[in-house]
Amino acid sequence: MCRMESKESEYLMKIITTAEQFNELIAGDQKVLVKFYAGWCPDCTRMNMFIDPIIEEYNQYDWYELNRDELPEIADKYDVMGIPSLLIFQNGEKLAHLHSANAKTPQQVTEFLSAQQ
Repeated sequence: MCRMESKESEYLMKIITTAEQFNELIAGDQKVLVKFYAGWCPDCTRMNMFIDPIIEEYNQYDWYELNRDELPEIADKYDVMGIPSLLIFQNGEKLAHLHSANAKTPQQVTEFLSAQQ
């Protein structure tokens, strides 16, 4: 299994690699935002091009990304039907879900995040 340290430093999101790590992260008091993606997804690549300034602006969240092909059981559990999708968790509960159809532009992502405050 290859490590993705270069990706982690390239983007401001940390990578979730196991279901145990995911469950531990979402169980806390801190709001956690998880981007579900796949390596073959062009919309995911496009989001990576515009997401860093948004992460910096909405730094009240801990930002993570999860490859839905590597952890499909988590994607299924939280109704992630399309990618990229952004989900916000706190205390083990899903608080909000930006579905892939509405996650194509920086404006759509920032409107979603603004509505959560």
